[in-house]
Amino acid sequence: MATRTLSHNSYGDNARIHQGDVILDNSRQNLDLQVAQDASFDSRADEHNEQCHPDTRTDLLQYIQTWADDPYSECIFLLNGKAGTGKSTISRTLATRFNEQRILGASFFFKRGERGRGDAALFFTTIAKQLIDEVPAMAPYIRDAVKSDSSIHDKALKVQFDKLILQPLGKMGESEIPPVLVIVVDALDECDGLDDIKIIIHLLSRLTSLTPVRLRVFVTSRPELAIRLGFKDIQGTYLSVELDQIPDDVVERDITTFLNYKLARIREEYSSQVYDDLRLPSDWPGKQVVQTLVRMAVPLFSFAATLCRFIEDEQCWDPAGQLEKILNYRTTGDDKFDKFGATYNPVLDQLLVNRTGARADRILNEFRNVVGSIVLLAEPLSALCLSKLLQVTMQSITPLLNRLHSVLHIPSQADVPIRLFHLSFRDFLIDPADRGKPQFWVDGKETHAHLASNCLRIMNEVLRRNICGIQEPGTPRSSIDPQMIGENLQLEVQYACRHWSYHLQQASALISDDNEAYCFLNRHFLHWLEALSLLGRASESVQAIKTLKAVVQPDSFKAISFLNDANRFVLVMLPIIQQAPLQVYSSALAFAPTSSVIRMVIEQEITSRVSLLPKVESDWGQCQQLLEGRSSNVRSVVVSHDSKLVASASDDKTVRIWSADTSDYIRKLECHSDTVN
Repeated sequence: MATRTLSHNSYGDNARIHQGDVILDNSRQNLDLQVAQDASFDSRADEHNEQCHPDTRTDLLQYIQTWADDPYSECIFLLNGKAGTGKSTISRTLATRFNEQRILGASFFFKRGERGRGDAALFFTTIAKQLIDEVPAMAPYIRDAVKSDSSIHDKALKVQFDKLILQPLGKMGESEIPPVLVIVVDALDECDGLDDIKIIIHLLSRLTSLTPVRLRVFVTSRPELAIRLGFKDIQGTYLSVELDQIPDDVVERDITTFLNYKLARIREEYSSQVYDDLRLPSDWPGKQVVQTLVRMAVPLFSFAATLCRFIEDEQCWDPAGQLEKILNYRTTGDDKFDKFGATYNPVLDQLLVNRTGARADRILNEFRNVVGSIVLLAEPLSALCLSKLLQVTMQSITPLLNRLHSVLHIPSQADVPIRLFHLSFRDFLIDPADRGKPQFWVDGKETHAHLASNCLRIMNEVLRRNICGIQEPGTPRSSIDPQMIGENLQLEVQYACRHWSYHLQQASALISDDNEAYCFLNRHFLHWLEALSLLGRASESVQAIKTLKAVVQPDSFKAISFLNDANRFVLVMLPIIQQAPLQVYSSALAFAPTSSVIRMVIEQEITSRVSLLPKVESDWGQCQQLLEGRSSNVRSVVVSHDSKLVASASDDKTVRIWSADTSDYIRKLECHSDTVN
């Protein structure tokens, strides 16, 4: 882990490490919380993203600042806006300002398709970890919560929120905590799971009850249905502003200011590096051209930012020529795809300049393969990983990506993930062909099918029994060297193991008794489980198998039988597999019933390594999962409306809650004075 700088603040004596993996107090104890990498406003991954120009968005930023400072304001501020209207730029600007004012409690920038940032799983653990930076006195309370439940990051969102945020903050005295803290949550609509979005909104609204701290939450989102429904349920606790309602003249003024500033910088930088006779005029590009660009852009700040990156593209290094290409797409239409067409078509067209016939066809095929994959990946990958996953040489990938710096953040290091500057580029490419340029249109299902096939190929090539060469089958995962795991399961293999079922589902592909998906399962199912266990992702196999069961051809009886058996196998054996990867072959498999399809497929694997097998039942039986943790009689059981949780009441005066999917014990409620019925 990289060295971090320790510092102290006035709210407790605990040392703290900014953006680190370990929080220390004076007792030098570890606080082990899983967090979403790159989710904070100042992350390395997003450092190239813009903030608001000092002379733009001034009224809106001041309005939000006043809300944060007002002791009687609503707990939550919701900023709504359509794609491309600058919501994330506003969030970064506010987070930076709040951080400078020492009132930023935490920030979380959701990003669809990025590990940890595309769903709610690590949202509250990440917020809690950052809150400790500002309120070190919270550390002992959070440490106690983690110590009592080491898998708290797998628990229900409400449990995480209560134990890691609400309860610790509620125990703070006035001398231990700042009077006001602001949490910035950007792009909540990019969080997967409509129910999770609504739960997050509801839980955040409960922060209004906290004292002595005044906690405020700034949220940005597109006006999606889940967002609207979630906020409808918490009327009276939030303030809302819609960017669409900001007067056109204000938006036009701000975009004009931004363009004048960026184009002046481009002019000065270019003119300082070329011969005198090639320098741009001092008034370039001229007031009239700027006004034309503004009319093309309004209300999309993303258009203005993209065209500036296009004009200053160092691969072309011809600002005047690049600008002329943009002006050829001028439009004043109100349709958002007209706007996005004017934004992205100049970038795409330059890929085919002076290229025709077979050469143009080759470039288009490479574009759909490489860039189509980039925009549809479940999480970002580096150019090196893409090269291995797609079986495309770096010599082919590099020149293609070099022309796309205005729409993709392409790091100088080939092993750093490539990211989209804006999600609208993905939307533009995969939209029906008549909305964009047909030759660049990306067929989403076809691309997902290609990715699924490549995931299967790379797993077939790499996965094998005991891939890390562990000596003892009972070796716990926690004692295996992470570097050894990384060397044997490289990033492209990790990606394949985690996301192949997702791509298969998105491709609307069906598993049959003779296709590559079933053949992979028949040969490598246990190797796949071992790999997931080594990665600490064994529980993901439960959802993956559910996904696969949903895409089996109805008449593929072998595949159906295998997946049904795989589902039972994982549900029963998951606690063992999570702890020790190699137990998937010995202890776990030895106790599978004799009729188990998986057992029969690899019967030889058992007998060659286990000298004495226990007597087992012939079938799995009626019991699918064991919910362990009770020592007294259970009086009643109830399943949640979404079938995700199971609660039981018993003679020990408690109610206990489990995950219906993974059997994980989530929480014990001890508020009763007698037997609970």
